[in-house]
Amino acid sequence: MNYSLDPNLLQQFGSLEFLAKQVVEGFIVGLHKSPFHGFSVEFAEHRLYNSGESIKHIDWKLYGRTDKLFIKRYEEETNLRCQVVLDVSSSMYFPVHEYISIDQPNKITFSVYAAASLIYLFKKQRDAFGLSLFSDTIEQHTPCKSSSIHQRYLYIELEKLLKPIPTNTMKKTSATSALHEIAEKIHKRSLVIVFSDMLESESSPDELFSALQHLKHNKHEVILFHVVDKKKEIDFEFENRPYKFVDLENGQELKLTPSEVRDAYVNKISTFKNELKLKCGQYRIEFIEADINRGFEQILLPYLLKREKLY
Repeated sequence: MNYSLDPNLLQQFGSLEFLAKQVVEGFIVGLHKSPFHGFSVEFAEHRLYNSGESIKHIDWKLYGRTDKLFIKRYEEETNLRCQVVLDVSSSMYFPVHEYISIDQPNKITFSVYAAASLIYLFKKQRDAFGLSLFSDTIEQHTPCKSSSIHQRYLYIELEKLLKPIPTNTMKKTSATSALHEIAEKIHKRSLVIVFSDMLESESSPDELFSALQHLKHNKHEVILFHVVDKKKEIDFEFENRPYKFVDLENGQELKLTPSEVRDAYVNKISTFKNELKLKCGQYRIEFIEADINRGFEQILLPYLLKREKLY
């Protein structure tokens, strides 16, 4: 089935940058109405005061409002390097809908909007940010920068991913080799944020876990967002009627009724996910299941919590 972005929704929301701004600002408003209200909406201009520092740049007005000590942050300060790593293989274009939108995303669209929102947040916090795209090869890799020109360039590259891939194009996943290569390309300690369904085409699970470990070995902090359509890919909730399932990465077709394989499938995919989660725990990699139907708080909040721990 051919599909494209819903033109009505594109007209409604505007550019990717504008949409990312709306997502982040809506999220920040929500934070202040939640148990996480301790995050300051002014985090772009401040950082927490560390005991022993000069009190010269403490923002006493902010202290009066929050009862916390914050240091004013200046334009040239960059505190964190963040590399966003995006799986752009064909399996990320599941599920296939007639129209793909922010309200009805596939995995790649959800990941693009999430990455764009994070980049907006990085820029607001004056952190440096880069982007890596991979399928069975590294398709794009930029170093971390914090400029507005770099931000716009990354949005242009991300917007290209919102277009449907040609039906005769099948890009396999090689997360193992890609993550090894990315680990070597990032020369300074960074926060590496990976968006992938981790559906490896060829390598064994052990080889995949070794690639994740490589990032940690190089002293990077890592958040792995395991991007899934939970209802379909994890719980296998399909109507009990015949379907034709098509592998998006090799074109293989399989005709079956979901009830015939549901139990075996759910057990196998649960085993894989639990093993991945366990290995990430062993390597001190933050593993987060990112359900494409649950919005972007599940992305932005873990990032802010991680950043709070690091700084």
